[in-house]
Amino acid sequence: MKRREALRLLAAGAATASVPRVARAEDGTWHDIDVTGSSPSLSFTMQATPDGRTVTQADYHGLVTMLYFGYTFCPDACPLTMQNVANALDKTGDAAKQIRFLFVTVDPGRDTLPVLKNYVGLFAPGFVGLRGSADELERLAKRFRIAYSVTPSADPRQYQVTHSSAIYVFDRQGNARLLVPSMASQTPDIDGVAADLTRLTTEKPSWFDWLRSQV
Repeated sequence: MKRREALRLLAAGAATASVPRVARAEDGTWHDIDVTGSSPSLSFTMQATPDGRTVTQADYHGLVTMLYFGYTFCPDACPLTMQNVANALDKTGDAAKQIRFLFVTVDPGRDTLPVLKNYVGLFAPGFVGLRGSADELERLAKRFRIAYSVTPSADPRQYQVTHSSAIYVFDRQGNARLLVPSMASQTPDIDGVAADLTRLTTEKPSWFDWLRSQV
């Protein structure tokens, strides 16, 4: 039997045996909500800032990735969330180079790529704006049970957008690991988020993730 075939069979057998996909942290505790094994892995196809090239989850393999849905015209929740995340990244030190924050616009009608580029650039170097078609946005939002709605209007005062405010965090292999609920508040756990992100950048993949990467 060829090596690739053997690895594929081993991976399939491990999956049917319900082997955990990710090695747990040593003490099993996190500051944010542990969603390991209960939320899907990162998967998407969209255009990214700064140049509008098409990217997928594969472009962020090897990085700790944060996923957030919002819009650039958001008056309060989005800028507050992103500034709090930027503050948390500052506390991670050199680990920040291994972390990406993906800002998915739920309002692509107004959030063109130049608008997204300028907006995410206000916060931190590791922030990336993502813009997709209506179908791509809907698929990604459904995958992570994100609620959003857009009611366009020629009158800016009547243009209404709503969206969920939580942030998903994925490990280097793209597995969903944490849900961060506090960044849209006036009392965010900056230190806790920074500690969790730093911890994920140093975490080694489980043997099962290594096995899957070889197939």
